[in-house]
Amino acid sequence: MSIKHDLLLEIGTEELPPKALLRLSQAFVEYIRQGLQQAQLAHGAIEPFATPRRLAVLIRDLQTRQAEKDVERRGPALQAAFDEQGNPTKAAQGFAASCGVDVSNLDKLETDKGAWLVYRARQAGADTATLIPAIINDALNKLPIPKRMRWADLDAQFVRPVHWVVLLFGNDVIDCEILSVQSGRETRGHRFHYNQPIYIPAPGEYEVLLESEGKVVANFARRRNTIKAQVEQTAHTAGGVAVIDDDLLDEVTSMVEWPVAVLGNFEQRFLDVPQEALISTMSANQKYFHVVDKQGTLLPHFITISNIESADPAKVREGNERVIRPRFSDAEFFWNQDRKQPLAARLNELKGVVFHKQLGSLYDKTQRVARLAETIAQQIGGDKLLALRAAELCKCDLLTAMVGEFPELQGIMGRYYAQHDREPAEVAQAIDEHYMPRFAGDQLPHSTTGLAVAIADRLDTLLGIIAIGQLPSGDKDPYALRRAALGVLRCMIEQDLALDLQNLLSEAAPHFPKEVRAGNAIDTTIDFILERLRVYYTSQDVKLDVFESVFTQRPTRPSDFNARVLAVNAFRQDPAAASLAAANKRISNILKKTEEKIPDKVDAKLLQDEAEQALGTQLEELTQNIAPLIEERNYTEILRQLAGLRDNVDKFFDDVMVMAEDKKLRLNRLALLSRLRNLFLQVADVSQLQSTGNNP
Repeated sequence: MSIKHDLLLEIGTEELPPKALLRLSQAFVEYIRQGLQQAQLAHGAIEPFATPRRLAVLIRDLQTRQAEKDVERRGPALQAAFDEQGNPTKAAQGFAASCGVDVSNLDKLETDKGAWLVYRARQAGADTATLIPAIINDALNKLPIPKRMRWADLDAQFVRPVHWVVLLFGNDVIDCEILSVQSGRETRGHRFHYNQPIYIPAPGEYEVLLESEGKVVANFARRRNTIKAQVEQTAHTAGGVAVIDDDLLDEVTSMVEWPVAVLGNFEQRFLDVPQEALISTMSANQKYFHVVDKQGTLLPHFITISNIESADPAKVREGNERVIRPRFSDAEFFWNQDRKQPLAARLNELKGVVFHKQLGSLYDKTQRVARLAETIAQQIGGDKLLALRAAELCKCDLLTAMVGEFPELQGIMGRYYAQHDREPAEVAQAIDEHYMPRFAGDQLPHSTTGLAVAIADRLDTLLGIIAIGQLPSGDKDPYALRRAALGVLRCMIEQDLALDLQNLLSEAAPHFPKEVRAGNAIDTTIDFILERLRVYYTSQDVKLDVFESVFTQRPTRPSDFNARVLAVNAFRQDPAAASLAAANKRISNILKKTEEKIPDKVDAKLLQDEAEQALGTQLEELTQNIAPLIEERNYTEILRQLAGLRDNVDKFFDDVMVMAEDKKLRLNRLALLSRLRNLFLQVADVSQLQSTGNNP
């Protein structure tokens, strides 16, 4: 019966980066788990702990020793191990010495492929305590730390200086050095409430002792839930609802060890400033949670999470209110100053802002976007004059003081300023919406004008940057072209817009500077955009071979591309799919190898065998049935009807010699197969399908 103990490891540090803490903790646990697995050490649950001053793991029921295992090492072949007199050669002697035994103690291994000397032994497992330090150091070295630092005159490198290390296995300390610090059994409590050593008698008592004596809630998830509950309760007490962003909640959780929610207030007059500016200041700068009423309107309150349980909470509140007031005053000043000049008056000022030295100023870009937005609006049933106006104004707020201070408000402030200037409502809305989607999973523009400008802006950037040879490479994408391409695709697909990339880029290309030669980059830009669909469909659990089957046909209307993918995905589950995919692959190979010119039409008089006659008749019927379905983009129904070819296709390949000696028969049969394949290619190249749900 194996003996098991709990193992506790804690790395005590200076304050860790809040935005990186959770990621570090998760990676640390995973690398420790991998190390234990590689060492073949069985264990129970692994519990992570992470606070601003510590990374820790508690491993339950870790076996104290590796299990014994059989070792087998193959040595030289027998014919090379002994000479003609049967004496061991140097090869045999060297192998035996490397195993620590005499040649006479080696066994022989005989197989169909030959015979060898072999060393067999029963190897005892190592003590877990001797393996743990190396596992820990390996895990620490693998942590995702962009830039490590040194401290004092030590050789160790870590994200922050390390002050203590706890390493307990059962009731005993594993004596070793981690990050130049000697291991022990004493942790430290809260920096202000209990900045003293805390003796840990056993791993299982770590969390309880830290909280009861040290005023530290070490469990990240529990601390996070505590903060969330406190914020919600505090907001309720103030008569509102707290808006809790998950990323902000994670960051705040990473900044405190003993969370205490504190309600703060600000002057009612600040609510005249657009609430997005106030919220941005509260969340991004101060890490506060804002409070809204039931209608979602901002209330003059905020909630901060203090890292101490103050004897005078009013002082904490007053301090935070004092900090936020000048920031709100700045936002109020920017808001009032910016409105003194109409948004449209800033359009000419864009001539002085360089978009790219080869592509011109932001003014040049807005003029290109405006022309393209007009075209798009007309094609999707929008108002081209509204699209033109929105495109002209869409970058003007970049020159306002508010956006200069809060860049994340671009577009949002443009909407407010356009409303103040009494621009048409849809123009104001589109100025904000043209940045949508701002990130993965973000909402799309709701208005047709917003869609037109959003697509035009991204296509202009994509074509221009690609035309000057700035395609992204590896992880580098300084112009966010991948995100721009996905934004275009989402707008076109999820709003089912019948827009053609080829046509739109051809429309845009002539308006770039002549030396850019944007027309030469159209095909590359289309391929780059369509390639992003690989990731788009992977996130929707569409198999890669389904994407490839459509991608090979290169439909340049994303909504059409999507309709084909959905149809092939459904067809893939059809019982006939595997057989027809294999048949198409076979046909493709036959046609590729054929050097003869294949006729464009099938001569029905040359169809001799019953199987080819039946296939020819069915193909003729399907061609007529499918024609209107192609116009309707009803690809699902097309593939459903083509699935009915299965029996006749199988019989054709069973009964008919395609490469007949008679040239006329051979070419006619090749024409028949070509016609069959072309019917499928009107939807997708189903020969790309690897397997189906019914044929794994």
